Amino acid sequence: MMTFERYMRHMGHSNSTIRSYLFANRIFLADNQSPENYTYKDVVEYLNGKLRGYNNRNTLVYLLNGMKKYFDYLVATGLRDDHPCKTFQIRNLRKREVIHQDLFCSEELEKLMDREERYKDLRLRNQVLVSLLIYQGLNSSEIETLDVSHIDLDGGTVFLKGSRNLGKRHLELDKCQYGLFDCYKNQARKNLLRDDSKAFLLNKLGQRVTSDGIHYLISTYKLLFPGRALTPSSIRQSVIANWLNEKKLPLLQAQHLAGHKWVSTTLKYRQENMEGQRELMNRWFPI
Repeated sequence: MMTFERYMRHMGHSNSTIRSYLFANRIFLADNQSPENYTYKDVVEYLNGKLRGYNNRNTLVYLLNGMKKYFDYLVATGLRDDHPCKTFQIRNLRKREVIHQDLFCSEELEKLMDREERYKDLRLRNQVLVSLLIYQGLNSSEIETLDVSHIDLDGGTVFLKGSRNLGKRHLELDKCQYGLFDCYKNQARKNLLRDDSKAFLLNKLGQRVTSDGIHYLISTYKLLFPGRALTPSSIRQSVIANWLNEKKLPLLQAQHLAGHKWVSTTLKYRQENMEGQRELMNRWFPI
């Protein structure tokens, strides 16, 4: 019988996603001994009960996502014929806003490429990883799942498989990445490799880099920007905002590059024309 964890690995989820679903599912199963008999009404009553115990409604979304994935597993393995909450949504959650003043310009992000490292192989690996963050705007999960076959140096592209939240796409490499990727792939990666791993980016033990490892690596760069929130997420937000506001890319092009499935998601990163607003203020309300 396939376990829940094996099912998620079969579905291609990253290690960090699997850990998240497993943790949410442990909470659910600790409260419910017979999930195979759960109905839609049971789901609503359970979440309402949890609402009284959690102040943060986003925690309910976290639990609900874990429940949905577990019911997917029960249906896939024949333990249930139906999914009691596949279309269930928790509404009235505050939308995430993009705080533009907290983001990094392109010049600031490129400083991340210049840090010295003690070991040449890890320096190359880190430069490749950082370049995928600051030039392609990838998130940590996308970087974790990259295989060697996804990097086409002849064609100058990196392939992203896509996920539930992000679309499948081929992205062009920046001109500075060609030599860097070639050197890493044919030298540093071979030195780091311990088995026949297909992973493109390896840690010092020769294993696939993880999302947690990427977050830790970026945390070691925080001294470059004291007092500012430097994370893979804030880097990705900055890159998307810079596509729209620095480079003036068309909205639909930025949407494709970011992998957003809805243009409204990309639109959040467009900054209002402050110069135009200042001109209007000076015209109608001169000092």
